[in-house]
Amino acid sequence: MAFCPNCGSQVTGSFCPNCGTQIGGGAGVPPPGNTGYSTAGPASAGLTENTAGALCYLFGLVTGIVFLLIAPYNQNKTVRFHAFQSIFGHIAVIVIWICVAVVSGILAFATHGILFTLAPLYMLLVVVLWLYMMYSAYNNKKVKLPVIGDLAQKQA
Repeated sequence: MAFCPNCGSQVTGSFCPNCGTQIGGGAGVPPPGNTGYSTAGPASAGLTENTAGALCYLFGLVTGIVFLLIAPYNQNKTVRFHAFQSIFGHIAVIVIWICVAVVSGILAFATHGILFTLAPLYMLLVVVLWLYMMYSAYNNKKVKLPVIGDLAQKQA
């Protein structure tokens, strides 16, 4: 078996089919560091289903919409479910955040600032839920949020 001294490809004739280098008599040994076998494997056509599902949650509304627009993923029911659940969940987080901010602001006068801890606790819960949803989607575990999950299931 002959190998090209220039690029390391397997050669069957007197010229390398990959780079066109003329092969002499000593082409039977591959260049140092090249075994003649590719370890890269076949080129991937894109993200796996679980990775795409997890990435739907990465930036919430934005990545959910992106995965609904990208061609190979917008036909996959699992990725569509995660994308819609991410979109609906992000909208719900924004609406609840506004309500928490208004309630905390109104009650801050009566409690002298004690309820200002409500907003950071809410954000901590949102971050924990966000990480859990990404982790679950990556591990092929389909978690349906109470109201949002049903809406996402109908859309997917």
